[in-house]
Amino acid sequence: MPRLPRRGSEPDDTPTGDEPVGAEPKSEPGAVPSHVPPPADEPARADEPAYNDDPRTEDTRVAEPAGAVSASDEHAADSGTIRTPAEQIEDSRGSEQPSRVSVVNESAPSKGRGDDDDEYEWHTGLNRPHGQEDAVEFIDVHKAFGRNKILRGLNLGLPEGKISMILGPSGTGKSVCIKHMVGLLYPDDGDVLVHGESVPNMQDDDLFEMRKKFGVLFQDGALFGSMNVVDNTAFPLRQHTDKGEDEIMDIVNRRLAEVGLADAGDKMPNELSGGMRKRAGFARALVLDPDIVLFDEPDSGLDPVRTALLGELIQEIHEEMMNDPNRQDRRPPAFCIITHDIMTARRVAEHISVLWKGRIVESGPAEELFNSDNAFVRQFLSGESQGPLGME
Repeated sequence: MPRLPRRGSEPDDTPTGDEPVGAEPKSEPGAVPSHVPPPADEPARADEPAYNDDPRTEDTRVAEPAGAVSASDEHAADSGTIRTPAEQIEDSRGSEQPSRVSVVNESAPSKGRGDDDDEYEWHTGLNRPHGQEDAVEFIDVHKAFGRNKILRGLNLGLPEGKISMILGPSGTGKSVCIKHMVGLLYPDDGDVLVHGESVPNMQDDDLFEMRKKFGVLFQDGALFGSMNVVDNTAFPLRQHTDKGEDEIMDIVNRRLAEVGLADAGDKMPNELSGGMRKRAGFARALVLDPDIVLFDEPDSGLDPVRTALLGELIQEIHEEMMNDPNRQDRRPPAFCIITHDIMTARRVAEHISVLWKGRIVESGPAEELFNSDNAFVRQFLSGESQGPLGME
């Protein structure tokens, strides 16, 4: 039976030998309990875990150097047991060893100047002299739609008094050029000049006045379906001038006769063939007596014979405007045809600009371009399958 301390005496901490087996000895106030792990700068004892899993206490783990063997691995080696991969992963969770395989976020190598030179290897940008002032001029024009870059430093001039053609593969920005000329699109960078005046910097009133210098023939004629041929042709005159109806009808009948539609004035657009719609659109483009006439793929959808006839009509109208005595004090008319039809270019063009990848490959008088030494120009103007241009 254990002894009881006498009244008024201090308790005796001396072990009596009657304490239960495994009980911890009593400690004095301020003493550190034996179960608290040693500080971080002291190594853990062999009989204690290498890390503390208690979330209520601070984690005092020390990362082992890369390649070090953990105590569990040494124990497994001494005991002759083989650890499974799952057990090895579980053992390594508290070691915080640096990964032997590191992932580095490296940016893709940027294109050097050599890559850009390879892409534009055939773009000499040679502008052969044509002896005329430019009616329209593009100066280092850049235009993109989202990530799709269309014009990438375009330098182009369309001479006065000439029938010019912009040739190039599909999707290279030929029609985008027309929209820049009339101010329907503005360049992201660079400038577009019409008779020496900057289109992007024009005020609205000046822009509307400048557009009267242009006549445009769109790919499908762009006729109003609810109007007959006469009313379609007279629309620009009624919209933009103060001319009387008699004078308007004189101009309309003259232009329709020039394009061979004198007897088709009462017909609706759905009653016309493709070639007739093109000619009606051509007549409408001429009624304001413009200084610059733009043709956006006029041969699109036409058979070879009607394409040739339309080309001859363009030449005849241009020659009449050049020799018109009423235009002697005005700028010579500039015609610009957007196409990729080589036969039309051979028959009609006086000046050619070859456009590819948003830049001019070469430009100059038509006869010089057809005899060019440039491999791309030679391939495109001859329609050969072998050369720099592929199916990409």
